[in-house]
Amino acid sequence: MAQPEPLTPLTEDWQRALAVVAHPDDLEFGAAAAVARWTGQGKEVVYCLLTSGEAGIDGMAPERSRVLREEEQRASAAVVGVSAVEFLGLPDGLLEYGVPLRRAIAGAVRRHRPDVVLTNNFRETWDGAYALNQADHIACGRATLDAVRDAGNRWIFPEQLTDGTQPWSRVREVWAAGSPVARHGVDVTDTFARGVDSLRAHGAYLSGLGDGGFDAEEFLEGMARPAGTRLGVRHGAAFEVFQINLQ
Repeated sequence: MAQPEPLTPLTEDWQRALAVVAHPDDLEFGAAAAVARWTGQGKEVVYCLLTSGEAGIDGMAPERSRVLREEEQRASAAVVGVSAVEFLGLPDGLLEYGVPLRRAIAGAVRRHRPDVVLTNNFRETWDGAYALNQADHIACGRATLDAVRDAGNRWIFPEQLTDGTQPWSRVREVWAAGSPVARHGVDVTDTFARGVDSLRAHGAYLSGLGDGGFDAEEFLEGMARPAGTRLGVRHGAAFEVFQINLQ
């Protein structure tokens, strides 16, 4: 059997990241331990949630679920050193790739002026074969790539350029966590436990998965150990890297 390709370590010579994902819990399913590593280095990470995950708990009405899932996301972010969490209030389960979504994300990029942007895997599958991805994730990632470029062009969404807001063309790369074609990664051995705790903070959501016996540590181990092996460490987080190069 062919050995998996080694992962190239991600660059860490940056200071500010913006994480754009579709739902509460998206970052915690694999990337939160990396965020904990980076905040521990003194880097700033801002979370931008396109929806509040209000359609994510079958036994709970969306109005109640929205409030609870926002609370859980803020608590989860705090575990890994993130204090800035914003929710754009778009409809859970109904995200569509297009100009309105690009506009919303470009606005966040212009507000927060990151060096790198994080998002989730937006390939059609999680495993490169059968494990289908979810529509919101695909729309979010595709729109994030385009919005990062939109944010640097003053003639796209110019209505956002008020009250001192300026175009932002200094995003170096977009990193998609958990991509089946990831070729880069980061050592999260020292922060893996915080990543697990961050996922566990989504207690109401996790209790509704399957038979209610979801094991956060076991699930995350299943991703972190193979990625770690490819990095030559115990636990890793894998990312697909997209070069932007607007400068």
